[in-house]
Amino acid sequence: MLKLFLPNNHVKSIFEIEPKELTKIGIKGIITDLDNTLVAWDVREATPEVYEWFKKMKEEDIKITIISNNKEERVRFFSEPLDTPYVFSARKPLTRAFKKAAQNMGLSNEEVVVIGDQLLTDVLGGNAAGFYTILVVPIVETDAKVTKFNRRIERMILNKMRKKGMITWEE
Repeated sequence: MLKLFLPNNHVKSIFEIEPKELTKIGIKGIITDLDNTLVAWDVREATPEVYEWFKKMKEEDIKITIISNNKEERVRFFSEPLDTPYVFSARKPLTRAFKKAAQNMGLSNEEVVVIGDQLLTDVLGGNAAGFYTILVVPIVETDAKVTKFNRRIERMILNKMRKKGMITWEE
């Protein structure tokens, strides 16, 4: 059961994820969360650094789709200037949105990585759908109300995984 919450990799931020490293392991597409993964949950627009990261990925022919549990207006407003497909109200960790995003990119599960800041939505959903998963440290420590509850459960899961020797990184 704990294995469903275990990411394949863990990084401090998306900016540590390099396109050449992804292509080395056969990745051709990214399904990424939005809030606290790409920008802080209360930031409406992509930062110059996010634009540059998307540009680097696209230059290596890595497709990107943003999936979020947030409302359409929030996700569309963020995604359209990046010229990036998106899925809103994704109902993560249910696997439907993940599978739809990969299908829309025309890629198999083995060619897609799921990147996100939450074990209970991004990692669980990505793992359950059969994708490679990367957990990033949340950009800010504050969260929307719903996420605060998830973070408490995540801390318990992470502590259990640490005690069992499943993870070694520090938060």
